[in-house]
Amino acid sequence: MDVEAPESKSRAPRATMLTWAGVGTSRLEAVRVVAGDRGIRATGSIVAAPTEDAPAFSASYTLSTDEGGVIGRLTVRITTASGERHVALSRSEEGIWLVDHGAGAARTDFDGAADVDLAYSPLFNALPVRRLGLHRTPAEHELPMVFVHLPSLAVELTRQTYRTVSVGAEQSVVAFESERFDAELTVDSEGLVIAYPGLAQRL
Repeated sequence: MDVEAPESKSRAPRATMLTWAGVGTSRLEAVRVVAGDRGIRATGSIVAAPTEDAPAFSASYTLSTDEGGVIGRLTVRITTASGERHVALSRSEEGIWLVDHGAGAARTDFDGAADVDLAYSPLFNALPVRRLGLHRTPAEHELPMVFVHLPSLAVELTRQTYRTVSVGAEQSVVAFESERFDAELTVDSEGLVIAYPGLAQRL
């Protein structure tokens, strides 16, 4: 799987705080993001009230990619009424993933996946958008994706498609399709999600 991103002019990383509110549910995500041209570092948390599908939970995560936007490491810690658990995922330069739930790391290649998607988090939809420059240059990509479920922390390989719908100076629109959802994401000039219909809206 080719994970190369388009050439672009590098710039100094910029730090910002972002907050999203869930659509039609009581859920909030807040994250500090340090973003370069494609690379990103982030520390965030998600707090969710109980729903028909999941109990109340809080999750905290740290994320880092390389300068090209390819995932390097993600750690997620979850707290529910039943206790605390965590998972750590890391990807080597050779494309080998290690997934550790605290009882030893499992090794896999996840079919060449370069990105992670964390359930309920619009931040993670920005990873392939930024890495592939879809908010700047129209394109379409079907991608293998490492998906982390919340609150179970189960990890699985999924397929997602990202397609540029429109490119603007301040906002662009990227269509997203997975086995579970499809939506047109509005992103800002950094490729970070402003609106994910049916999931979250940035405050």
